[in-house]
Amino acid sequence: MGKATGFLEIQRKKPPTRPVPDRIRDWREVYLPYEESALREQTARCMDCGIPFCHQGCPLGNLIPDWNDFVYRDRWAAAIDRLHATNNFPEFTGRLCPAPCEGSCVLGINDQPVTIKAAEAAIIERAFDEGWVVARPPAARTGKRVAVVGSGPAGLAVADQLNRAGHWVTVYERADRIGGLLRYGIPAFKLEKRWIERRLRIMIDEGITFRTGCHIGVNMPVEELRGACDAVVLAGGSTLPRDLPVPGRELQGIHFAMEYLTMQNRRCEGDEIADAQFLTAADKHVIIIGGGDTGADCLGTVHRQGARSVVQLEVLSRPPDTRAAQNPWPLWPNIFRVSTAHEEGGERLYSIATQRFAGDADGRVTALHTTQVETVNTNGRLAFKPVPGREVELPADLVLLAMGFVGPERNGMISQLGVKVTDRGTVWRDPNWMTNVPGVFTAGDMQRGQSLIVWAIAEGRSCARGVDAYLMGSSDLPEPVR
Repeated sequence: MGKATGFLEIQRKKPPTRPVPDRIRDWREVYLPYEESALREQTARCMDCGIPFCHQGCPLGNLIPDWNDFVYRDRWAAAIDRLHATNNFPEFTGRLCPAPCEGSCVLGINDQPVTIKAAEAAIIERAFDEGWVVARPPAARTGKRVAVVGSGPAGLAVADQLNRAGHWVTVYERADRIGGLLRYGIPAFKLEKRWIERRLRIMIDEGITFRTGCHIGVNMPVEELRGACDAVVLAGGSTLPRDLPVPGRELQGIHFAMEYLTMQNRRCEGDEIADAQFLTAADKHVIIIGGGDTGADCLGTVHRQGARSVVQLEVLSRPPDTRAAQNPWPLWPNIFRVSTAHEEGGERLYSIATQRFAGDADGRVTALHTTQVETVNTNGRLAFKPVPGREVELPADLVLLAMGFVGPERNGMISQLGVKVTDRGTVWRDPNWMTNVPGVFTAGDMQRGQSLIVWAIAEGRSCARGVDAYLMGSSDLPEPVR
């Protein structure tokens, strides 16, 4: 490595952020770029560890020590080549991935891990600034046509890889803009949408076709889709939200997180939404049910809309500040985390379950009746037992349900194609990423279940190899990481 003793001499330093009073007044991204000297110091912390477990932590198998060393040595062009070798969209993962690679960093055994994610973001932005990321259409075309349904990270990765293999690729998206959850699920303060547009321009110049407003199985029959191509890839995501069926759920003012986040993202895009239909937290007591990334996205949005108060509830117990004995390295560290949205305010309550919603005479929610719970093990499965006498009523004018997703929508495309689903409700596939229907493949959350952006891209790349081999008899696309 460039500086063999860097991990001994240099402490971890996260990239700078905009001050909280400033950033909650707009929708621009929170993080600021590293100064180059600071970034080189951080990459110098990467150890000559012999076996880089960060490769194992990353579903893409990113060659992390290599590009850390290139940054330290000021070899930026080599760094982006090595990064793009495994990752189609580092500008997305460098902003949105929770960085399982850092959880597996060898330095993390007894110190703070290397700032891998921030280095990744810096490399791709330097590459764009230098003009190194340009359209590179394939030298020859196979004549084969592939339809990719869904334009989230999995669908975009499939499309990018298959286009590189020389196939003609069309991406179908039911929404009015390309990007899936990148577009309408992720708030602009985490991912400004100009970065999506920047990448899409390159993909279009490389020959990929994008069609919006195409809801396969609804306004476009599956027969039309199949008749226009040699293979189909289903990458529609896991979009059915988990509900909370307790008394009072029918009250007005209780919404799924994606309904809420999508509206604000549309306004940020310039769409006109009448105030009467727009979901806003302005001057309201807000409760967010769910302590994951989607809940944090809601939290940051609530702050920017000017809520009177906000409380985030989590049914699980508060994670420890450091790894527990049963959570050793290199497993993902289940520890207490503070996102940029949490830095901005709000209260977090753990081991809390909602018993019922209360409302007023007009049918609007006014409060949550909750109770503290304790986690118990019932035949190997977690269960939550109410603690007597620990009931609490919380005021609420707006409740956001951010409890994850339960699978893809089955009506329409899946049912019309006759695609088999698993007991978990996800789309079944064989080892080559094909469903039970010949020529129909699947990738991403639609077959995996709700997961991370880095898994979506990794599965898109692996699925593309399966499609290419099906169409051509063999494939030169990269082997799946796992």
